[in-house]
Amino acid sequence: MKRLLYVVAMLLLLSCGSQKNVTVRMNTTAGVIDLCLYDETPQHRDNFVKLVKEHRYDSLLFHRVIKDFMIQGGDPESKNAPAGVLLGEGDLGYTVEAEFMPNVHFHRRGVLAAAREGDDVNPSKASSAIQFYIVWGKVYTAEQLAAYKDSYKRRTGRELVLTPEQEIAYTSVGGTPHLDGAYTVFGEVVKGLDVVEKIQGVPCDRNDRPLQDVRILDVKIIK
Repeated sequence: MKRLLYVVAMLLLLSCGSQKNVTVRMNTTAGVIDLCLYDETPQHRDNFVKLVKEHRYDSLLFHRVIKDFMIQGGDPESKNAPAGVLLGEGDLGYTVEAEFMPNVHFHRRGVLAAAREGDDVNPSKASSAIQFYIVWGKVYTAEQLAAYKDSYKRRTGRELVLTPEQEIAYTSVGGTPHLDGAYTVFGEVVKGLDVVEKIQGVPCDRNDRPLQDVRILDVKIIK
């Protein structure tokens, strides 16, 4: 039990105790979300900071929201998109090289990760320059996680290998383990997880776009 509490506490802090990490504040129509960007993923960190300084995220939508999974935003075409329009294809004409660290920064609840195009057109798994998502996922029991790994192997023919830290996270904090090692995790929510929870529960249409727009008002560097 002591080890469980210790690991959970470390997961919640992760590497954002360092003074070198950049923290940004995302003001949204649902509330404020503060995000720490990891130093260990410098290309993603620097690209995100660049976009924040250019005000690229201001007025964009959370255009894709899936309950108990994640909230996604950053499509440049969402800024003035009419209601009901399918979004998610907007980009900036470049990608960011993958920076996978699945044994350190993985898809536990509250992490910030880069969206990307599928493997069929993007075998290197390079990240979108601007689109991102914040993980919500679910909390698994040990039995559910074991069954999930068995199901994953049957579907893909590959083992889903998790570290003890990942297993503890997914059975205590929650998350989306099948995304580990396939999408770059480059930050985490340090304040405003309740806002993420609020957004991930909004009603959506059949394309997972919220029926009422959830907008990023602005993003600023605060540390």
